[in-house]
Amino acid sequence: MPESLPAATIAVEVAYAEPGRQFLRRLELPAGAAVADAIEASRLQDTFAIDTAALAAGIWSRPVPRHALLRDGDRVELYRPLRADPKESRRRRAERAARKPA
Repeated sequence: MPESLPAATIAVEVAYAEPGRQFLRRLELPAGAAVADAIEASRLQDTFAIDTAALAAGIWSRPVPRHALLRDGDRVELYRPLRADPKESRRRRAERAARKPA
């Protein structure tokens, strides 16, 4: 049986969300494409009028550099900066709960 040839294209998704709106686009890219290629091809920057270069990127919730190569079925995610430190927010909520009468 002959070996299968590598796919000439891969299918990936690019995802981004903000409060009140979200973006999910499926793309076909050439095999060997990188995260940066998917972000550019998605046209997210134009659609949401944001600077995608200022956002962190990941594949399936794992941070990766923009030059990371993609595989068929990957989902590229763009992450907004956190508005508050989650640990600090939890600490404040616990303090408020402790002050409330039982």
